[in-house]
Amino acid sequence: MSVYKGLASDSKKIYETHMILNIVIDEKTLPIKVPESLLTSAEAFFQKIDSDMDKGWQISRDWVDNPTLEQRCQVVADKILGAIETENEKLATMMAAYILSRAPSVKTVVIDTQGEIQETALLTEP
Repeated sequence: MSVYKGLASDSKKIYETHMILNIVIDEKTLPIKVPESLLTSAEAFFQKIDSDMDKGWQISRDWVDNPTLEQRCQVVADKILGAIETENEKLATMMAAYILSRAPSVKTVVIDTQGEIQETALLTEP
């Protein structure tokens, strides 16, 4: 008897690969599991985020006319913090997917919780 019997209809869910973005908040690490397919399927949403930031963005007390990739990821990480605080798992996953799509070498984000977005650290692994 096959172990896979009856799994054909769910095979996409079973075999879909995921990426993990580790979020560190006050020394507690929360892994966010992002389906790899989301990195491409949500590209229009990610482009909207980029388009909004192309107009400039308030980062802590400073207005930044053209945020760098690092600054964009820091802003999005702040949105992850808000999503986690409000238990909005879908938004946290979408924001994590944005970071992974734009900065695929980032594995861990240490989010500043003191309101200084520019102090959020984006960490890569060799």
